[in-house]
Amino acid sequence: MGDKGSGLLGDVPRPDDPPYIPKGAIIDSLAALSGVTDAVFMPWIEDRIQLIWLESNDDRLGMTRFEEGPGELNRRRVLRLDPGMVTIGLHPALLEDEILYKHTFVHEFLHASGLTLHSPMHDELTNSVAPMPKLKDSPLLQRMRDSVLGELKVQHWVCKNCGYSWDRTTVRKPSRCHKCARPL
Repeated sequence: MGDKGSGLLGDVPRPDDPPYIPKGAIIDSLAALSGVTDAVFMPWIEDRIQLIWLESNDDRLGMTRFEEGPGELNRRRVLRLDPGMVTIGLHPALLEDEILYKHTFVHEFLHASGLTLHSPMHDELTNSVAPMPKLKDSPLLQRMRDSVLGELKVQHWVCKNCGYSWDRTTVRKPSRCHKCARPL
């Protein structure tokens, strides 16, 4: 692999220290999972996770990998057995933003506990334990947004009604003109 990654955050160096578990993240996550029947691996997961850094050229902020194959994992889920070792990978860029680091860790920890699918319940539990930072409060999210915007074809919007033009600052197309408020 090359020295510099090709992802959105490819310029982030790999830290010498291993990833850490944010204070209170596991206890709060397990408390939030109390009574959630889909969290079949909850009794074992605290002792089965290992943390690693993702490569800098990875575009994901986090990932969860069960070391058992999909067939064996499904069997263990149905029978509510120990999941075996689970690896949670975090992107080194998360060290720039402690709130986003905790949010990402909790998100991946909930996957490791058995909530493997992205669902409204998964999102609700993640945000109840570690709320996602607002874009204005997260330099890392701002940097990621700016990187995405820099690669898009459309760099500014023009209203066909009044001719007003403004630079693009969001990924999503605005629904109305900023000046005359007519639909675009």
